[in-house]
Amino acid sequence: MKIHIATGVLVYILSLTMAGCSHYYRVTEPASGKTYYTTTIDERSGAAKFKDDITGNYVILHSAEVSELSEEEYGAQVKEGRPSLMSPPIATRRSAETEP
Repeated sequence: MKIHIATGVLVYILSLTMAGCSHYYRVTEPASGKTYYTTTIDERSGAAKFKDDITGNYVILHSAEVSELSEEEYGAQVKEGRPSLMSPPIATRRSAETEP
């Protein structure tokens, strides 16, 4: 019984430790100069594969420059780059007075 409790506590502590070890990246495509921001990146197959945190799209770049950012810089860039939500335009009708 004590072993199960000790194991549970150890797993809990390790999961808290791992949660605080996030990495933040700026990925730039040299050809176009387009910049992406992500927290996970896979470069195993010679291409950078990641999810762009601004648009939510998955991106694969065969040539990329990757640099690590601080949490504050990442947060500022992602918040700044995220498109704002706008309400749809209000439809208007011409009144009988203005119609020819």
